Amino acid sequence: MEQSLSKTRFAEVLLVEDNKDDVILTQQAFKQSRVAIHLHNVKNGLDCMNFLRKEGDYKEAPTPDLILLDLNMPIMDGREVLEAISKDETLSHLPVVILTTSEDDKDVYKMYQLRCSSYIVKPIDFTQFLRVVKELSEYWFTVVVLPPLGQ
Repeated sequence: MEQSLSKTRFAEVLLVEDNKDDVILTQQAFKQSRVAIHLHNVKNGLDCMNFLRKEGDYKEAPTPDLILLDLNMPIMDGREVLEAISKDETLSHLPVVILTTSEDDKDVYKMYQLRCSSYIVKPIDFTQFLRVVKELSEYWFTVVVLPPLGQ
């Protein structure tokens, strides 16, 4: 078995989030984790798809090892993004973790139908939010075996 990603290179994480405060909190949480991460942020679903498809301003974008996807965003929401990812053969292998405020059972069910890897409701409490993101990063990049780049 290959080494965990955290021992071989920086992990590439795409945070799809329009709330500046949540972006800052997520950055802080990743800094506290033991995992070396390059965190990229886009503010809406359209930019997310451009990033993933390396189009427009994102021609040099790395392929993310993990996508953290908010559901409620302008232009193209997270539901539409996950549907587009799941239908695209070149993107459907990417792990997508929903990180949102929505606790709606319909959203949870629909996102798992579209093959999200996990669904996490953002904690309101600052300390809890930091803990959740830290544990998420350590799980995805020290426990889980991800496909090698370019596969």
